[in-house]
Amino acid sequence: MTISLRFNENDAQLIKAYASLHGMSVSEFIRTSVLDRIEDEHDLKAYDTAMEEYRKDPISFSHKEIMQMLAKEDQ
Repeated sequence: MTISLRFNENDAQLIKAYASLHGMSVSEFIRTSVLDRIEDEHDLKAYDTAMEEYRKDPISFSHKEIMQMLAKEDQ
């Protein structure tokens, strides 16, 4: 799929320079930036959900405790 974007000359030059500085094409830079933004938003929503659940029932376990629980399940 092809998506076209329009930028003013200053923005276009800035984007080209930034992509070049990082050894990327403009397409690669924009694609990576957009997908990173989506992933960040997804991660933030998952964090918010986890914190909401924790506030309702603030029980936590250490890494050692979790490993012990998982070991018992495997038996």
